[in-house]
Amino acid sequence: MTRRHARALETVSVVVPAEAVAVYEAALGGTCGSIGLFHDEAADLWTVEGVKERGAGEAELAAALALAALLSGVEATLRRHATAAEGWLERTRAAFPEQLVGRRFAIRGAHVHTPLAPGRVTLVLDASVAFGSGEHGSTRGCLRALEGVAHRHPRRILDLGTGSGILALAAARLLHRRVLATDIDPWSVRTAAANARANRLASRVRFVRADGWNLPVVAGGGPYDLVLANILARPLIRMARPLARHLAPGGRAVLAGLLTTQARWVLAAHRCHGLVLDQRLAEGNWCTLVLSR
Repeated sequence: MTRRHARALETVSVVVPAEAVAVYEAALGGTCGSIGLFHDEAADLWTVEGVKERGAGEAELAAALALAALLSGVEATLRRHATAAEGWLERTRAAFPEQLVGRRFAIRGAHVHTPLAPGRVTLVLDASVAFGSGEHGSTRGCLRALEGVAHRHPRRILDLGTGSGILALAAARLLHRRVLATDIDPWSVRTAAANARANRLASRVRFVRADGWNLPVVAGGGPYDLVLANILARPLIRMARPLARHLAPGGRAVLAGLLTTQARWVLAAHRCHGLVLDQRLAEGNWCTLVLSR
């Protein structure tokens, strides 16, 4: 009998400031089977690292890193080192336990087989897409904000920069509505669609590749009663005008991916276009804003 050899794996990582974590997390998540975040409090820098098969997805990784640098304004050097294949997935799964977020949500990996948390909306993600597991402060803030606007029963819902699709899936499941979700990265669109199928929500969420509002299906789908945008401070500021234009009267926008120190700049940009602050949520250093028209 021929013994099957384990695949050769490597760990790739970048060191970035907090405001670039989300975009580099998504960039590595497109080709890596496991994502980890580590904070150096003394330097106030974050290491974003992922494990991938050696040599796999190199073109996709290079393109994703270039896009991350463009979106964040931060040029990060990619580091690599060999990783022992045995047991890495088990370690990843151990680091991806079920996440209870707010009062309503439970996010768990496909490897978790314990009974479902009672009274919670449970979403299942594979451990290989742990970058969208709900552990990040910006994602948790958005889920909590979504709970807060649920009583308004929004009908037309848009998720900009969907990533793993977690917010779109949460909105579809909690609100029992159809959701349009977009991302500039084609790999994220594919991953999010796979997550929708795994959660039996493919009929409720439509995923399309789009750069912000620059696609007729996005601009033409409004005015929206709810817009979810967990992106970064700079693109949120740039998109303040089209967001205000496409948000329905009385509609709500949930903005995240920004540090608490960046909140005032994002809020000022949207106030210029007639939006007002309804709520501010904090998760560690990350801030979520709920705005209304």
